[in-house]
Amino acid sequence: MQNLFIKTYGCQMNEYDSERMADLLAQSHGLTLVDDPQQADVLLLNTCSIREKAEDKVFTQLGFWRPFKEKRPEVIIGVGGCVASQEGAKLRRRAPYVDLVFGPQTLHRLPDLLDACLAERHPQVDVEFPVLEKFDRLPQRPGRDGATAFLTIQEGCDKFCTFCVVPHTRGREYSRSMPDILREARSLVDQGVREITLLGQNVNAYRGGTGLIGVGGLAELLERLSRIPGLLRLRYTTSHPSNLDDELIAAHGSIDILAPHLHLPVQSGSDRILRRMHRKHNVEQYLDKIARLRAARPGIQISSDFIVGFPGETEADFAATMDLIEAVRFDQSFSFKYSQRPNTPALKLKDDVPEAEKDARLAILQGRINGLAQGYAQALVGTRQAVLITGPSRRDPQEVTGKTACNRSVNLPGSSAWAGQMLDIEITAALPNSLRGRLAQSDPTAHRLAV
Repeated sequence: MQNLFIKTYGCQMNEYDSERMADLLAQSHGLTLVDDPQQADVLLLNTCSIREKAEDKVFTQLGFWRPFKEKRPEVIIGVGGCVASQEGAKLRRRAPYVDLVFGPQTLHRLPDLLDACLAERHPQVDVEFPVLEKFDRLPQRPGRDGATAFLTIQEGCDKFCTFCVVPHTRGREYSRSMPDILREARSLVDQGVREITLLGQNVNAYRGGTGLIGVGGLAELLERLSRIPGLLRLRYTTSHPSNLDDELIAAHGSIDILAPHLHLPVQSGSDRILRRMHRKHNVEQYLDKIARLRAARPGIQISSDFIVGFPGETEADFAATMDLIEAVRFDQSFSFKYSQRPNTPALKLKDDVPEAEKDARLAILQGRINGLAQGYAQALVGTRQAVLITGPSRRDPQEVTGKTACNRSVNLPGSSAWAGQMLDIEITAALPNSLRGRLAQSDPTAHRLAV
């Protein structure tokens, strides 16, 4: 048993979890990641159940892998993540050739599950919620060659929005201690990481032990992280408006390396729909926090999440959402049609908005936000931006790619040796999904620019 293949669906937290699965199995079993699933001895599928038809996607992928096991019965197939947590042992009844089923809170037990499967020649299922031991048992992260990294600081959610499965698949809110996070962050920076994105299902609900007496919030953690030499940029996602407190708003004005970009999901511009969603904020409160953020950090860009066609959404409710979009003028969005998810309170509500109407509303909403996003991109043409070079372009080996502070991709002629440097780049063009640029300095040596 030598090779490991992991396919990941869903959010950045799942990407982080997949990295940790690879770290665990490299340490415990000497497994090496491969790009071809046909060459793998262990195939893992890390799943997400947030979006529509997530389970169907999982079983479709398992169907692609089934012939590998039929040809080589010793191949181990495992399913982790939120769909595994949600379905549990039922998953194996539909796909009996699956050997391992584990939830997002039991990925640290993966080596033990694999050993038990190999020793007993019997499938293993573990979808409990032992969050207190998960991070304690994850190994130190090995060497990396990337300039950016994700770092999970909080998991679970206590908000219980009526459309959301997270409390049922990830559990209640749990925050890692600050000393543990700082150790991991320093290790990443020592390995060449220059931008860290802090992750959590409700990341700004973070309340972690400080290592002294008491606990601290996300603002304190960000301030501590900002002191790490060599760390050039910080981000965090995903936030809940109710937990965007005064200290965190102030941090956006006082911490230079905190990116001037915030993803703050609102879901709807109708107070009536927000109440049905159990969002615990209203439009007036949301707009007030946006105004205070922009006062603290002029020029900050805001992105958001929207659900259209939620049960009971009328034309007037949708119009209120479009009014909110005009008021905030969002930079980007993740927007979806409502779909019923297992184990959510919204299942009790009649899904009464016709699919054709959902499609029409989604097209209108996305069209407007895409137009706003393109306007923001065009406004960057001719400006000079601090761009963190992340590596060579996937499309052209003579070019490199990087990220602006406002989280836009930039491609430009350059050397892969620039990776990990924050460079002064003149933006020359705005394309539909990226920017073009050119070096605006004569000597691209590593140095820190104002973000």
